[in-house]
Formats: sequence, structure tokens, C-alpha cells
Amino acid sequence: MKKFVTPLILATVIIAACSAGKKNTTLMTGAERTDEYMPLLKGKKVAVVANQTAMVGKTHLVDKLISAGTDVRLIFAPEHGFRDLADAGAVITSGTDPVTGIEVISLYSSRKKPTPEDLADIDVVVFDIQDVGTRFYTYLTTMSYVMEACAENGKQFIVLDRPNPNGYYVDGPILDTAGYRSFVGIHPIPVVHGMTFGEYAGMVNGEGWLAGGARCSLKVIPCAGYTHATMYQLPVIPSPNLPNMNSIYLYPSLCFSEGTVLSCGRGTGFAFQVLGAPGIPYTGFSFTPQPSFGSSNPKHNGVTCFGIDLRNATADGLVPKPEINLNWIIDMYRTFPDKENFFNGYFDTLAGSSTLREQIISGMDAEEIRTSWKDGLDRFKATREKYLLYD
Repeated sequence: MKKFVTPLILATVIIAACSAGKKNTTLMTGAERTDEYMPLLKGKKVAVVANQTAMVGKTHLVDKLISAGTDVRLIFAPEHGFRDLADAGAVITSGTDPVTGIEVISLYSSRKKPTPEDLADIDVVVFDIQDVGTRFYTYLTTMSYVMEACAENGKQFIVLDRPNPNGYYVDGPILDTAGYRSFVGIHPIPVVHGMTFGEYAGMVNGEGWLAGGARCSLKVIPCAGYTHATMYQLPVIPSPNLPNMNSIYLYPSLCFSEGTVLSCGRGTGFAFQVLGAPGIPYTGFSFTPQPSFGSSNPKHNGVTCFGIDLRNATADGLVPKPEINLNWIIDMYRTFPDKENFFNGYFDTLAGSSTLREQIISGMDAEEIRTSWKDGLDRFKATREKYLLYD
């Protein structure tokens, strides 16, 4: 797999076509379909929710809108910021976009949702962020809160849809909303939901998941030439610790490690492509996390970790596959000598309940655990079917 030319631009990655299908070279994102949404913004006062992925060809969406004469009044920034990439979990401060001079309001600080004052002088909110298709990716929650604010304040919400690189399957435990709602999961969905943001917005609206069952005025500008069988390769990295397609395909399986003693490679050049910890018996592979781009204080900073090397998972055919791989986490748990300290409190938050942790501790294998997900996944898929925009 080739390396990036810059931290933001993904290299071209040639992958074997799996059963999910091949890349569609005629694909257009919602943002690229300007004829479909520019008329909707004419004469309107516009706010934009976006980050560095909101590109229309080689031009950022905000710059494109301004050059077309759109009255962009406000920018909302999610986790990692607007144009620049901050560390995972780093507080994003409000300020001014240095390129356009437009005010930027952070939605990843003490404020997670636009206020009535933010939207008082706004007619339309445009959302354009690249997703990777997992429940715990925080942009999904940001979108839900912005939809809620639009519903409460009578503003139109427009999603410029983008393909989901993990949109070819649905898998994982369903979030228990009774006790495990958080910024990394607020709705009763599985870890891998198999929907684009446009489809998901329709589900949030249609299922009455906004506060008080409210519904916002929603318009989705769909992608052209995309289906859920399209193996979409991202042109811009979605966040600082997902540096390539290999990491994006591994992310649904490896993110559980954030709730354990394991490092997933933050602080290395191959985040979300390895697993390891200092207490794991030597396996022939080791890595040492150090402060780096996107991870200023990584877990096990400066300490050698032993574990699993998945940097060639795509080339080896381990991904992309239409399922979460629990074997890596289970094997690490069984190998780690201090089992009482393997999990931390964040694991249940990521999993959406205590069940997965309890299943691993009890000795259940991956297939037994997967069987326990079936009923919940079947119910979710039936609901999901109502909101799909793509085959």
C-alpha cells in the first residue's frame, strides 16, 4: 500500500474486489452535484457543518459556495476541527476561518449542539462530512444534534451525501439506549450500520429519534453512481488516526481496543492497523507509541508493546470483509496475564452495553457472540430498509 503524499490526501489503493462489489468510477458525491443544491441556497442565509473532507473536486465546499455567491454566514466544526486536523478527543475551539473570515463555532467543546442564538440569522444548514460507517464515529452524533437544533428552530437541514466505505455490511451489538447513550453512540443501532449519512438522517427523522420525537425539514442530495456494493476509496483521510483504507476497514473491529489495555497504534505511523500492549507475551512483533500527528499523548507512550501486526490486512485478504472480527480482541484477552485490568470503563460505552465484555470474560468465542447479535440485527435491518437511498 502506498504512502500519502500529504497527511490529508489518501494514496490510491488497489484492492481485490470482494463479494461486496467493485469501485464505481462514475460516482459523484452529493457535494459534486452542484446543480441539485445550489438553487436551494439561492437567496438563503446558510450555515455549514463540515471538516477537511468536504471537498468538491479540489475545492473545499465552503470556498465553492462563496465563489458561487452563496451567503455563508456561519461554520460549525465537529471533532478534529474544520480545515485542520486536531488530536482525537482534543477540545475544538471556536474562532474564525483564516481563509474566508467566517465565524467558526465548535460543536466539540462544552457545546455539542447549535443554540437558538447560533441559528437566529440562518435559513438553511448544510451538512457535508465523510463518514466511515460506525456507531462510535462522532460525526454521526454531531449530525443528530444539528438536526435536533434545526427541528427546534424551524431551519432546513440539507445533507450532501457521501459514500460509506464500510457501507456494504451491517454487524455488531445494538446500543442499549437505556444506560449507554454517549457521544459515541446515542441511537439503538449496531456498531456497523451500513448506511450513508443521508440515509441515516432519514432514519433519525423517520423513527422519531430526535428529542421529543421532533422532525426536522430534511433534504438529502444523494450520490450518483453509488450502491452499497461500491467499494469506495476515500480521497481525503476522515480523521488523523485513520490514515489509509486498511485502517478504515479495520476500524470497526479494532476500535474496541480503546476500551482495553491495548494500543491500536495511535502514536505510530500505522494507527488502527496493529494491536498490542506491554504485558502481552512476545509474539515476534512490537511497536512503541510516540507523540505524533493526531496523537500527542498516546496510550503506552514510549513503552514497547507486543501484539498483532495487521498493516498488510488488505493485501492478505483479511479485509474488506462483511463482518466485525472479534478474534483479535478475544485472543489478546486470553493472552494477557492481568485479566482483571484488561478492560476499562470505556469498553461498555463503545460496545453499547456490558454484554460483549461479559461474553468475552465468560469464554464465548467469536461465532457464539455473533449468534447472539442475530435477532437485534434482523430487527435493525428491517428498519434500515425503509430509509435506504441506494441499492
